Amino acid sequence: MQEDPILLFKNWLLEAEKTELNDPNAMTLATCDRSGLVTARVVLLKDISDGKFVFYTNLGSCKARQIQDNPKVSLCFHWKSLEKQVRIQGDSVQVSDDIADHYFSQRLRESQIGAWASKQSQPMKDEEELKDRIKYYENGFKNKDVPRPVFWSGFSVNPQTIEFWTEKPFRLHERCVYMKQSLDTWIIEQLYP
Repeated sequence: MQEDPILLFKNWLLEAEKTELNDPNAMTLATCDRSGLVTARVVLLKDISDGKFVFYTNLGSCKARQIQDNPKVSLCFHWKSLEKQVRIQGDSVQVSDDIADHYFSQRLRESQIGAWASKQSQPMKDEEELKDRIKYYENGFKNKDVPRPVFWSGFSVNPQTIEFWTEKPFRLHERCVYMKQSLDTWIIEQLYP
């Protein structure tokens, strides 16, 4: 059994990159609002840094507002072609401006413009309104580098538990959970299916 769950996850992700047709880095992110209502949506893992799972978003989005209210989140990766999934629970924090700036500078220009143009999670009159906003920012940043908007950043999730699940016949699936005890120490348990 692998002692380092981050290394095991990276190996599974590399395997998924060879078999999944689209977005092997797609993960379901579950957050919770102040009233206890849970919201889940699919986002893309963009980095694993210092054992933390990093994704990016508009800070006005539902997910970002909920994380600011309650930093406890859950992630779930499901790779159907591999018959594997990974569930992660942990605390999330906003990444530094330097990290967000660096990632933003590597995005496609169209995605950079889109970050400025989208009022993520806010009501939109129609698609023309978005197209007009895209044109406005394309013109505004013509012949210039597109800076990262202050309302756009990333979050890193520091895992407290990581469960690896492998499908087996007759629903007798293999499950192994890692529970963080300290910075580099994990307790490992096998679970009944």
